[in-house]
Amino acid sequence: MDEPAASGRDETDVERADRNLNELLGELRVALPGVQVLFAFLLIVPFNSRFADVSAFQEDVYFATLICTALASALLIAPSMHHRLEFRHGDKAHLVTVANRLTIAGLTLIAVGMTGVMVLITDFLFGTVATVVASAGLALSFAWLWYLMPLRRLRRIERR
Repeated sequence: MDEPAASGRDETDVERADRNLNELLGELRVALPGVQVLFAFLLIVPFNSRFADVSAFQEDVYFATLICTALASALLIAPSMHHRLEFRHGDKAHLVTVANRLTIAGLTLIAVGMTGVMVLITDFLFGTVATVVASAGLALSFAWLWYLMPLRRLRRIERR
């Protein structure tokens, strides 16, 4: 039997990998519907009659946002595909490590994509000042809530 995890749980390495993968896949079940809705929205935007009125800047933002959202979808769905392809090959600990990295990258791209949508919509409707304020506020919110808060907490935990 393996040593208990640093968390104090009495589980083997295999049990820990199983639990970690289940937790990660549960988190992806929460994130993916939002990503898919945003991607679907972006796919239909060019077919709106007002899309012809966008500026070159707005068109560039739209395209960059579409790419970020498509890549986010690919990254967030990838752990499921890895799991299917590597199923029953006894490499779950590696799968959890790779899936974690893919998920972080995917969530980062969706934060960029959501900020891009904010830039696109506010610039189209309200102009430059509102665009800067709204998109900077959203980007700072993502930075604080998704990265700085958990990394700050992690640093405190590691100091103990």
